[in-house]
Amino acid sequence: MSDGLPPLRDVVAAHGLAAKKSLGQNFLFDLNLTAKIARVAGPLADATIIEIGPGPGGLTRALLAEGAAQVIAIERDARCLAALAEIAAHYPGRLEIVEGDALNCDLNALAGARRPARICANLPYNIATVLLTNWLESAVWPPWFDRLVLMFQKEVAQRIVATPAMRADYGRLAVLANWRCTTRILFDVQPAAFTPPPKVTSSIVELVPRANPLPCDGRLLAEVAQAAFGQRRKMLRQSLKSLNVDPPALLAPTGIDPTKRAEEIPIEGFVALAQALANMRRDPPQP
Repeated sequence: MSDGLPPLRDVVAAHGLAAKKSLGQNFLFDLNLTAKIARVAGPLADATIIEIGPGPGGLTRALLAEGAAQVIAIERDARCLAALAEIAAHYPGRLEIVEGDALNCDLNALAGARRPARICANLPYNIATVLLTNWLESAVWPPWFDRLVLMFQKEVAQRIVATPAMRADYGRLAVLANWRCTTRILFDVQPAAFTPPPKVTSSIVELVPRANPLPCDGRLLAEVAQAAFGQRRKMLRQSLKSLNVDPPALLAPTGIDPTKRAEEIPIEGFVALAQALANMRRDPPQP
């Protein structure tokens, strides 16, 4: 695929953009691959796409070439801004560049009234899980985005889509992700696709928000899951003590067997525990 812009390797060389490990950067130079990612994020013709960590703009270019109506690229590395500005000039009015840290950006406000909006990104590895968790714990649901198409290290991707049947990978992240979204791994990306090549395979994950997830406080759900999986070898009657409540009293209204371990509990069970925790903290038992 050619978009009329210089090869990415030439762009990186011209602007001196060596990837920084401290920023979790691994650049994608393969335009066929970035086009594939852009296509699975479609349809794009009427969409506003928010991209986190575009770097020199490989995926940015693909999203625009595949017809994205608007791309908002959030980049904290000032070295990359000139390269992104060249892409913006090539696609007038369709690329907005925001210099800043995605962890501190109000993405909903950035998207504004431009809908549908979605996030498509090769996320910086060092903040990928934190970003996803923040989006999943949003106080407002359904959220402002209609879909997430994101790249993670494969081992993280497997933890996102895991079920209790996948005990080694099932944990807090899977509970949060599948409580509010349907999740699936779309395809893997080999290390050789990146510069510099990471030591691990990556995966593209799609998360589609559920219109009506089970009612629950996302932060309490995360807290309960963290307590349970933090000591995953122990029974719930022991692991849930870290919540500073009486585990049998917490478990009683849920009907969950206190001798079960976290990896045996479906998402519905964790939601019930979060609801019970909310009730206990609102109306603590009298001494």
